[in-house]
Amino acid sequence: MRPTLRQLEALKSVADTGTMTRAANELGISQPAVSRLVSDLSDALGLKLFDRRDGRLVPTQEARFLLPELERLSQTLDQIGEVSRNLNRRTAGHIKIACLPGFATSHLPDLIAEFLHARPGITATIEPDRPERIMEWIIGEQYDCAITDGFEGHPAVFSEIVPVRTVCIFPEGHAFEALEEVRPTDLAQEPLVHARRDSPFFRELNDIFTQQGIGPVYRVETRQFTAACELVARGIGVSVISELDARQYAGRGVSFRPFNPKISHRVALIRPIHKNPSMITLEFMELFRDSLRSLE
Repeated sequence: MRPTLRQLEALKSVADTGTMTRAANELGISQPAVSRLVSDLSDALGLKLFDRRDGRLVPTQEARFLLPELERLSQTLDQIGEVSRNLNRRTAGHIKIACLPGFATSHLPDLIAEFLHARPGITATIEPDRPERIMEWIIGEQYDCAITDGFEGHPAVFSEIVPVRTVCIFPEGHAFEALEEVRPTDLAQEPLVHARRDSPFFRELNDIFTQQGIGPVYRVETRQFTAACELVARGIGVSVISELDARQYAGRGVSFRPFNPKISHRVALIRPIHKNPSMITLEFMELFRDSLRSLE
């Protein structure tokens, strides 16, 4: 039979105190219960564990070989208890976050810094990649959560869509600076830096142009809004992107105005559905969600 932790605790306590009664007081159980634990352990191991000398119980030679291992076990249990307390207090642990490359260099650093400053014992991994790879990681439960877009659902993935309003960005000094908002008709003759043609965001924007009979001048296709900002700042064209990214480039060669009709960039906050999320994962997801509320 395999000894139980309670039996081993009883052995160590009796060895430390020298009597069943004191061991019972130390363990908070009755003296007969301690006696039974020691007796059952002796039977399980096939060893005599104590001799009685001068009214005290003295560990046998065999038991003495076990005691150093019990001490190490006790220290390990104490460490587990301390780690558990830290996890409950959110002062220890590790979180693995996958994200789109644009988030890794724009919105996420400030958010991670805020999150970690409030939790000095927490460590983090941030891994940027394309949406297809991010989905593979989350389905395979390799990451705790992820920030992506274009998410269309998967049975192994929990998702929450956070809409972010969009704006039209253009080079500083452009005629659009005189407008209060930019409409599709304003873009009819403007070269556009746009999202990938297979993305839901591009399809929604293109549908608006089609409905209004506008044939945009599609000039550069790019996956990342940050790349669109860099190109617009260099005078390549204009673009419709999330305001979150536009704000990062305001005053850096780029201006922006609200885009009307309103469309949203759908940011997906996802995690594995079959993996129980840690408290720090849930707290980070809530922090990220709240950080975008003002941009909905």
